Amino acid sequence: MNRMDNRKVCVKVPSSTANLGPGFDSLGMALNLYAWIEMGFAERTVIHLHGENMKGVPADSSNLVYQVAQLVFDKAGLPRRELEISMYSEAPLTRGLGSSASAIVGALVAANELAGGTLSRDELFQMATELEKHPDNVGASLFGGLVVSFWDGVRAEYVRVEPDERLLALAAIPDFQLSTEKARHILPQQVPLKDAVFNIGHSSMLVAALLSGRLDMIRHAMKDALHQPYRAALIPGMGTILREAADHGALGVALSGAGPTLIALVEADSPQREKLRRFLLDTLRREGIGAETLWLKPDRQGAQVLTHSGESCTFIENIKGEVRA
Repeated sequence: MNRMDNRKVCVKVPSSTANLGPGFDSLGMALNLYAWIEMGFAERTVIHLHGENMKGVPADSSNLVYQVAQLVFDKAGLPRRELEISMYSEAPLTRGLGSSASAIVGALVAANELAGGTLSRDELFQMATELEKHPDNVGASLFGGLVVSFWDGVRAEYVRVEPDERLLALAAIPDFQLSTEKARHILPQQVPLKDAVFNIGHSSMLVAALLSGRLDMIRHAMKDALHQPYRAALIPGMGTILREAADHGALGVALSGAGPTLIALVEADSPQREKLRRFLLDTLRREGIGAETLWLKPDRQGAQVLTHSGESCTFIENIKGEVRA
């Protein structure tokens, strides 16, 4: 092995909330809930999974992180390699917090570092979008902040927006999983023109409100006619939360990605924060659904490389032996 072969790379990747109501497949915001991926070359592939949120994740060559890393080596014109990978995630899987996007982004960034940084961030963004089939979550996890984007099936474009300093996000995470495939399957292939016009107007207003600091407009703009009305049937209590959360202190509320997590935007100094939290939990509980709530801030850094040398990822080293999948 040469010196590069001994390197281990540790990458920290934020989770994300997508759509924010009307911005279906186009708006994403990074959140300070993280995944850590440590990757290095090895004589044989070994995958270490740490923490409760890694349960059910494959620990062989079918692992998403391993497969995405090989695509980076292909793109960089390098031979495929055996890898030692360690993974830990604060975000639960298949709950609408961009766990697959953060895994894809983490794998792309880590493997690219091992490959000598051959690929640009834009190339990584294009690869991530092609893999995820929409750019909102991967853009937020890669670049941080609020990302406005589109993908035409050939190329993805984005603009990164710095989130307002006053914004907090309250995530209500139900204790059941909902696959993106199931949540997408329920959507119609065609929608009425009035619904398309509704979403164009509301999505445009939401971006304008966030850019201009008009937080008072979020409650009017953060509404949707394309996906949330159809997905509400999959999440009991969601309709009530969408209708009434603003009356309990939310600036606006939406289904986070494909769900089942619901995400409310709140002013950090709002005196109604606890009232809103209780409303979300009580509404879901009345439907027989347990949930946890997390107060989150927008992440502004995106994916970060924490180590470049042969040293192990400090965070993952600290949890080894403490929590394991």
